[in-house]
Parts: sequence; structure tokens; C-alpha cells
Amino acid sequence: MGGVISADDPKWIEPFVGLSPEQFNRLVALVRRRGGDIQRGRPWRLPLEDRVLLVATYWRTNLTLRQVAPLFGISKSAADRILDHLAPLLAVSPARRKREDTVYIVDGTLVPTRDRSVAASSKNYRYSTNLQVVIDANSRLVVAIGDPLPGSRNDCRAFTESGADRICRGVRTIADGGYQGTGLLIPHRKRRGQEHLTPVQEAENAVHRRARARVEHALSRLKNWKILRDCRLKGNGVHQAALGIARLHNMALTG
Repeated sequence: MGGVISADDPKWIEPFVGLSPEQFNRLVALVRRRGGDIQRGRPWRLPLEDRVLLVATYWRTNLTLRQVAPLFGISKSAADRILDHLAPLLAVSPARRKREDTVYIVDGTLVPTRDRSVAASSKNYRYSTNLQVVIDANSRLVVAIGDPLPGSRNDCRAFTESGADRICRGVRTIADGGYQGTGLLIPHRKRRGQEHLTPVQEAENAVHRRARARVEHALSRLKNWKILRDCRLKGNGVHQAALGIARLHNMALTG
């Protein structure tokens, strides 16, 4: 029995992938270059375009694979194989070359996660994982996402332990006040005995807030993908999903 959703019909691409058909074709070509058509064991029932659409649909809707698979006319186990194979191939690649005027912005976000090995009870009153997201301040593209850590870790510690600090090394990086002691550009704070910030400090903090709002907007767009609101994937699944969604987010921005 054939499925309901297919990449042959362009109307399914925009709602589930967030890309135009031309952008989607470029995405499929990228996945193909990375080995998306390699077959090991049982051949794929779906063409690569439909397999990429299936993964994006799963991330966008956060339906279970048992619910998504019939929409594409395949079994749950086949959908599981597709997700395991393609999710790493969709991951965004960290920027290798950094211009002298490059400025990054970093912030942490909590993703509710069922796997307790990468989650902890957090300030959102749920078991969550802490993901450190680094974006380019000028282009607003996601540069990298750190390894997932239990959500009880504060951003200052998670920044170092997740590996995000290595991505930002040698680059001016803006962060909020929770990153004290990391060497990042954080807002001015009142010192002991200081009742008010100086007018210059207040003005600099205002500029800082406007710049840092860009990472908040990026996090909001990433969480339009419902899997980042309640992730059922185990182990490295939440990280792979976040990296893949970052790739789709970047492609949507660059046009």
C-alpha cells in the first residue's frame, strides 16, 4: 500500500521541512554526497527524497515512528532504520574558517528528554538536557551545538563540558550573565558597594541585549520543531536531531 505523504508532491515539503522545493533538492543532493544512498542489507523501499522527508516529518511533528511510518507506506522498523541512517547525515557542520570580524553568540536551552542518562530535573520542572547553541551574530546561522548535558548543569559549566568553548576559541563571543568566568562578553553587573551602573555601562548593556536577542530568536525557531519540546530519542538522538534541525534552519535562512 502506498503512503499518504511523498516528496513527489511539493505541497508536503514546505510544511514539514520548512524549505522550498529547490532548497529541498539541494538538501537531498547534500545527503546523497554524504552517503545517503548507500545500501547495507535490505534495500530501501523509499527513494532518498522520501526518506529525507520522513526524517523531517518525524522531527517537525514529534509523532511516534509507529504513527509516521504508515503515512509513507512502510513499517515502523523500516522508519527506524531510515532515521538511524539519515539523521547523522543531516547534521550541520561546524564552521572551519573564521573571519577576523566574526562574532558569535552563545546560549543554553533546555530540551525535555525522556532518556535520564542525559537529563536531570531542571528549572522548567521537567527532566531536560542542556544544549549549548552557538550562532553567528551577523548571519544568524547556527554554527554549532554542544554535546547534551543534564539540565541541572548551569550554562557556565555546560559551556565548557559540552565542547562549545572549543568552537568559540579565538572568536569574540557574546553571552548572558550566567557565563561568568568563561572569558565571554557578558553584561556589566553592579560591583560590591555600587548602587547603580554608570550611564556608559547602561548603554553598553542595552547594545548587548539587542545583540543577544538574536540567539533567543534562533532558539525559538529551532523549537518550532516539536521534537525539541519533548524528545523521546535515547542516547545521542537528541543531539543528532538538534544538529539536523540546525541544518534545516540554516538552509531556510540562506535561501
